[in-house]
Amino acid sequence: MIMQQVTSAAGGVQIPANLKNQVIGGLTDSILGGFTQTAAKSGGLDQIKSLLTGKAKVASSPVTTLATSLFSSNILGSLNLDKKQGSALTALIPTVIGSVSTMFKDQDGDGDVDLNDILAGLSGGGKSSLLGAAAKSLLGGLFKK
Repeated sequence: MIMQQVTSAAGGVQIPANLKNQVIGGLTDSILGGFTQTAAKSGGLDQIKSLLTGKAKVASSPVTTLATSLFSSNILGSLNLDKKQGSALTALIPTVIGSVSTMFKDQDGDGDVDLNDILAGLSGGGKSSLLGAAAKSLLGGLFKK
């Protein structure tokens, strides 16, 4: 899901053909890393929930800040792109995180965004998909549910 959003957003940025896979993979890994590393921190799950429910602004979210830092320090420096290209790619991170965040909404009608809603969003609204089952297993262990 994140890679789809990255690929879509990156379509508007000039990326040398030989670096496209590396850029898309780096953006995807950095954004996923922002979520997973935030989740592992004390209070991180609340920060992610605030982001997903719209209570926190994407641009100033700790998830976005961390993802941007990961991309800048781990990927961007090794790509040998000019400053304008690097800035354009870094600017995609809040856009992608915002797009991902809007995919998760109150799917089950209980008035909040919770694990069930996230799983429904990952499985396209259906709770019986293979992706949904894998996510439920992984996230269920993380959230102890």
